[in-house]
Order: sequence, then C-alpha cells, then structure tokens
Amino acid sequence: MSVLTVSHVTHGFGARQILDDASFRLLKGEHVGLIGANGEGKSTFLNIIIGKILPDEGTVTWSNKGTVGYLDQHSVLQEGQTIRDVLRGAFDDLFQLEQDLQNAYLEMSDCSDERMAELMEKTGEWQEELEQRGFYELDAEIERTARGLGLMDIGLDRLVNELSGGQRTKVLLTKLLLQKPTILLLDEPTNYLDVEHIEWLRTYLQNYENAFILISHDTEFLNAVVNVIYHIEQAQLTRYTGNYEQFLAAYEVQREQAIKAYERQQQEIGRMEDFIQRNKARVATRGMANSRAKRLEKMELLEKPKVHIKPSFGFKEGRTPSRFVVEAENLVLGYDEPLTKPVQVVLERGQKVAVRGVNGLGKTTLLRTLLGQIKPVSGTVEHGEFLQVGYFAQEDSSNNTKTALEYIWDAYPAMTNAEVRAALARCGLTNEHITSQMRVLSGGENAKVRLCKLMQEPYNLLVLDEPTNHLDVDAKAELADALQRFKGTILVVSHEPEFYQSWITDEWNVEDWTTKIV
Repeated sequence: MSVLTVSHVTHGFGARQILDDASFRLLKGEHVGLIGANGEGKSTFLNIIIGKILPDEGTVTWSNKGTVGYLDQHSVLQEGQTIRDVLRGAFDDLFQLEQDLQNAYLEMSDCSDERMAELMEKTGEWQEELEQRGFYELDAEIERTARGLGLMDIGLDRLVNELSGGQRTKVLLTKLLLQKPTILLLDEPTNYLDVEHIEWLRTYLQNYENAFILISHDTEFLNAVVNVIYHIEQAQLTRYTGNYEQFLAAYEVQREQAIKAYERQQQEIGRMEDFIQRNKARVATRGMANSRAKRLEKMELLEKPKVHIKPSFGFKEGRTPSRFVVEAENLVLGYDEPLTKPVQVVLERGQKVAVRGVNGLGKTTLLRTLLGQIKPVSGTVEHGEFLQVGYFAQEDSSNNTKTALEYIWDAYPAMTNAEVRAALARCGLTNEHITSQMRVLSGGENAKVRLCKLMQEPYNLLVLDEPTNHLDVDAKAELADALQRFKGTILVVSHEPEFYQSWITDEWNVEDWTTKIV
C-alpha cells in the first residue's frame, strides 16, 4: 500500500533545474534513504512533499490514513518555553482531552439527568482513550526518550532560548519521536548527536514499524537503517532496492554501462558523419549518405554522464609556533555553573587531537575557552608564541544575506573577482552557489564556503567544531585528506570517529573531566 505518491514532479529555481519529471513512491513500512551530493535538492524534495514548496509541475498525493512528522534543519522554537514544555507539546491533544474531562466533571455537579447520562458516556470514552494512549505515564515516556537523545544531560527545565543550534535540533527530534507519527521525514537527524545517541537513534529506526524518509550523509547510519534508496542526481530521481552498500554497487554498474553506451553512440555518430561527408557528393553513394543522415537526425542522443565535481581542500601552513601551543592550569569549564572538575590541558605543536564525549559536557565550550572567546569558571589559559589560529564554528548565522562571493571577498578584499570565484569553485561550488546568499544555500554548500574562507590564509592551529555536519561523502573524504596533509596543530570536535581516526594523534574525552553523571 502506497502512503505517498509523487508523480512527474518538475521544479527549479531560476535557470537551475532541481527535479525533472521525478516520480516517487513510499510504501507502508518502507525505510527510505534520500541521498545525493550537496545542493542536488534533497531538502527541496522534502519541502515539496510536505507542501511547503509548490512544484512547477506534477502532483503529490498522501494517503488519508496516517500522520506525518517532519524534522527540518531550520525549525525554530518558541522563546520562553522550557525543554519540558516543548516535549509535553507532543501530547497537546491528550492534555486537551484531559481538560475536557475535568470540565465535564465540573459540569456534572449541576446538570439535568439527561445531560448527566450524556456526560457519563463521554467521560467514560475519554478516560478509556487517555488510559489506552498512556497519558498517565507521559512524564516517564518523555524522560525515557529525552535520555536516549541526551537531553537529560542538558536539563529539561532549561529555557530553549538558552540552547545552541545543535541542542535545539535534539529537542525537535525528541518531540517528533514522542509524537509517533505514522510517517517520519528526517533531514540530517544525526547532526549534533554524539556516538552514544546516534546508536540509540539507529536502534529506534531499525525497529520503527512505520515508514520514514531519511536524508543523511552518514553512510554507516544509512546502511544500518534503510531498505530502499532514492538517489538525486542531475535533477533525476532513481529508486534502488537495498541499503547504501547495495546502492553503491548497483550505481557503479549502471554508471559504467551509461558511460560505455554514450561512448559507443559517439563512435557510431563519428563513423556516420565521416561516411556522409565522404559520400554525399558522389552520385553512386549519395543515396546511402542521405539515408545515414536521416538515421542520424532521428537518433535519440544519449547525454554524457555527469562527472560529479569533487571539492579540493587544502590549508596553508603558517610559521612554526612555540612547542606548547596552548596550556591550561586548573581549568574549569562552564557558564553559570561548572561543567568540569579542574583539569590540566596541554596542546603541543604538531598534535592532532579529537575531542569526544556525549553532548552537553562542554566540547564546544572547551574550544571557545581555549581560544579566549569565553572565560573559564576558574583556572588560566596561556597561548604559545607566534600562534595563528583558524576557527571553524559549528554553525553559521541563519540570516546571512551576503552571497558566497561577497562573504569571501569582504574578508579578503585584495583578491580579484576571478580569484574568489576560482577559490570557491575548488571547494566544489558552482556559479549558481557562488552568487546565492549564504542563508539560502544548503547546509553542505554553506559549510564549503566557510571552509573556503579558512583556506585563504596561513595558520599553524586549526580549531574545528563539527566540520562534517551537512557535508556529503566526497567532501568529508577530501576534508579528512586535507587535515591529514596539514602539518600544523589540529583540535577537532566530531561525532564521526570514522572521519578522524586515521589521522589524529590523540583523543581527549570530556567524560573524564565532567562533574555530571554520564
């Protein structure tokens, strides 16, 4: 049974074609992975099927049986609410039912016998529904799901306006799972989750009885939870049965076949054109030449398989710093309250350190404290001599109206227009991306622009906070290679051990420093 049918959808932005005659079908219980390179239109497709964007052509038809839950990369939360308030909002209909029940009981104190009988019947039905849907165990269910995704470490009484972008995403994901929709739409749900909570979500989705569509560049996660792949490339949407590994094998076979078919046709066209050129003027062979010309006109030309533009990253190396790059004595991290016990931190020249640990324990706080952007609760931080620091923040402003070109050019006005464009192109960005505002770029495209900015001057210390969030597979692999080649010092926070395990020299686990129970 199909719960969603997309028929012959075409959509574009300006001259750019995002989808061309795309069709899609989601069957009951299917676990679908929606994949493609950065900027191919995955998030756009989700926005089309939920009705947020109207397609230029085609239809989207949902089954009237079921509810749809959507985790958006850019969702917002209402200020003034606590995390608990937001999560309890997943059960608004049950709280309303409970209020109706209480109002009915109040009305019973003074009503006619006829009305009393009516209310007795209604309250019985409402009470039964509340019990069946687990209303009286809601708080326990909220805490169980919140613990699985790491929100208990933050505290359910924290105001949402005090949360980071990553923490807000975790709150929205938790609320979505509590709502238990019959169809889940998930856009990069593992971003901002640490390894432990990714594992929890993996198990949850593996056992999920209903259908979901998942966008993710985490190939291991995809491989574990999906049984169908839809691949977007060159505005075409193609279905593959199986997990991500099975898709890769089938895709490579199809691509090789497409390349060979294109090359064979080009050879055939060359031979026909040569024959026509040599024989069209000779009376004896003019008929055969004209026949070949007509065949050539009627031939359905194959498109040349697109070569995906892979980004090329590389970081300029600054002067040699002193042996000790950063030293911290009796360092206590935190804001209003301590997150850690006093610790000694020493970062030496040439070290490449991965910072790991569950979310909420101060990984980003550690980076910003060592850089001097925020003050520690106590302790001292000293920087070595000749330090040149390049910092990649976890998230960019959602309201950045500068184009990618302006973003780089404003930072480096001495560069020419051609130099800026060439630098962005090396990072895998097209002319359309280069002239688009930062706020409308996809998460992966935005990250590539910010990495491009980081590549324009020399550094001897790179500090990177979740640099792989939103990056596609090729970009992550190239970034890992670039960081491996970099001869300076690196301090990186990442929830993807497979990204850094091959090139780091040391690991710091903030779980060893925390004052919280892990």
